[in-house]
Amino acid sequence: MKRCCARAQRVNGSNHVLLNKHVMQIFGNKLWQDDRLLARNEEPPLGSHLVTPRLGFAHHGIYVGGGRVVHYGALGHRLLGGPVEEVSLASFTRGRGVWVRTHQLVRFGLAEVIRRARSRVGEDSYRVLSNNCEHFCEWCLHGEHRSYQVETLLELPQKLERMFGALVARLLAVPPLRIRAQGDRF
Repeated sequence: MKRCCARAQRVNGSNHVLLNKHVMQIFGNKLWQDDRLLARNEEPPLGSHLVTPRLGFAHHGIYVGGGRVVHYGALGHRLLGGPVEEVSLASFTRGRGVWVRTHQLVRFGLAEVIRRARSRVGEDSYRVLSNNCEHFCEWCLHGEHRSYQVETLLELPQKLERMFGALVARLLAVPPLRIRAQGDRF
């Protein structure tokens, strides 16, 4: 399948936009290489996967046209729970930058992606680890529930264990200090 949009960089972006991207990277919500920042007042392509920063995570939604986005409302506005809802693009971004996520292969056409997104409006089964806004978008586009943010989070203990193990191994590999006795020669 073809990409939903071409890669582009915004050269004349404002400090606000640069700050948003920096915030995304600081909190581990790394943007994908081909994610494209929308210019102010630019309309996203129909059926596109949108990503916007939140404190500690990236929020995801599907653009359905007419300035509207379908997303899982939980954590987008509230701390716990919330249904899949269709909201304005401004409500979705909450004044932050928004990137269009480019997918190499999309299983469904744009009309079907939009139909799938709207078919779940009102669903109230949010689960941060198994049914979040990124799971929702991946299902709309690819037919599978998947969250790269959750996968990265769940890999963290293994990474920390490997780092700690490597540190301990290095510490144990250091030859012990030899204390010289008074009569020892060099």
